[in-house]
Amino acid sequence: MISTSRLTLFFWLLIGFLLIACGPALAQKSAADEPDTVILSDTLDYNDNTRESIFTGQVVMTRGEMTLYADKLVLNEDNDGFQYGTATVEQAERVLVRNEIPENFEVIEATGLRAKYNGKTDEVEMIGQAVVIKYVCGKPMDTIRGERIKYNQKSNIYQASGGSQSAGEGGRVRSLVTPSAKSEQAVADCKQPTTNP
Repeated sequence: MISTSRLTLFFWLLIGFLLIACGPALAQKSAADEPDTVILSDTLDYNDNTRESIFTGQVVMTRGEMTLYADKLVLNEDNDGFQYGTATVEQAERVLVRNEIPENFEVIEATGLRAKYNGKTDEVEMIGQAVVIKYVCGKPMDTIRGERIKYNQKSNIYQASGGSQSAGEGGRVRSLVTPSAKSEQAVADCKQPTTNP
């Protein structure tokens, strides 16, 4: 006869094994969970064989809480359904990416000569004269300037590098970080109900 303690040990070992075996599958991101992408443009060229779409002319792409403005957008889709985009400008000065985070009263605005979007990793990379500004309750807080700035929309992890096309002085990365107390105060101000006289 098997003792209760051995059964309990076996049970926890089995649970541990299942968590290790199934963990990566449970954590893996699925393209089916992604929001729809809506794109306005003057023209569209689509190739079903290569899964490539080319949008030109005052392009506005909306995907969840993110909006992208550019003159041209080349969008590709991999076999798993994840989307990858490269946005450029010809008439406009900069590509603009605006990401809203309503629950935190935050808006991230990123500009650059070119932008790359990775739907699988939720990363946006601004390239050339890159500037990323975080607004809290409409007030500018943190600013990063560089040649290339990559940020993850989900994890809020940023990477920046300088170079000859840096938006920072002398080709370097320039960062302005606001104390968290100011951000917290801005959020508290946003939560206060507005009174009309």
